[in-house]
Amino acid sequence: MKEVSTANAPASIGPFSQGVIDDGTVYVSGQGPIDPETDEIVGESIEAQTRRTMENIDAVLTAANSSLDDIVKSTVFVRDMDDYEAINEVYETYLSDPYPARSAVEVAALPVDIGVEIEVVARVSR
Repeated sequence: MKEVSTANAPASIGPFSQGVIDDGTVYVSGQGPIDPETDEIVGESIEAQTRRTMENIDAVLTAANSSLDDIVKSTVFVRDMDDYEAINEVYETYLSDPYPARSAVEVAALPVDIGVEIEVVARVSR
């Protein structure tokens, strides 16, 4: 197993890596709408938060020699399922058909006061 780390995504806030590579697969820890330069939450709207979240995922994937096109599975954690449609509208602009498999789960809280967190599993580009 090899750690993936980049300054272009927020640093981990606990005892976990931004991502790890194992046997040609990259596992990206949950990313949220945190600006990696300021460590501040980005965006008042769920759309802005989702965009920043996807940009952070892209940064970790790039550091792992992977890309958004290589995602095979994602899990979306959302604090309010009423935001689901708005999250989808942004999410789909970052991905292409065929879309990855995905789960979406409404949660009572996240480690920081954000509306969305997304984790992904992707292939490492050859």
